[in-house]
Amino acid sequence: MAEKKMTSDLLRGNTDTMILKLLLEKDYYGYEIIKKILDLTQGEYELKEATMYSSVRRLEADKDIEWYWGDESQGGRRKYFRITEKGRETYLQNKANWEYAKNILERII
Repeated sequence: MAEKKMTSDLLRGNTDTMILKLLLEKDYYGYEIIKKILDLTQGEYELKEATMYSSVRRLEADKDIEWYWGDESQGGRRKYFRITEKGRETYLQNKANWEYAKNILERII
C-alpha cells in the first residue's frame, strides 16, 4: 500500500487563512503560531518560520492583522498579532473560497 503524503504546496496557499483562523481564538506571537499549527496537525505539517513571517507581513500590509508588544517580565519582549475586523471578513471570504474549491476538487478526484 502506498504511503499517504501531503506536500506543503497543498497548504502553502492557505497560510494566511490558517493564521487568521488562529487569531480568531486569541492573540499569538510568532513562535506560538508555528507551534499551534504543528500541534493542530499532530506533527504532520510544520509551518516554516520564513513562510509564517512572509504571511504575517502580507496580512499586516492588507490591514487584516495588527501587532503590539507584549509586556513579558522575563526574557525578550514578544510581538503579538491580533486580527482586525477586516481580517475577520477576509477569513470568512477565504474559507468560503476554500470550501468552493474543495467541492470542485472532490468532484474531480
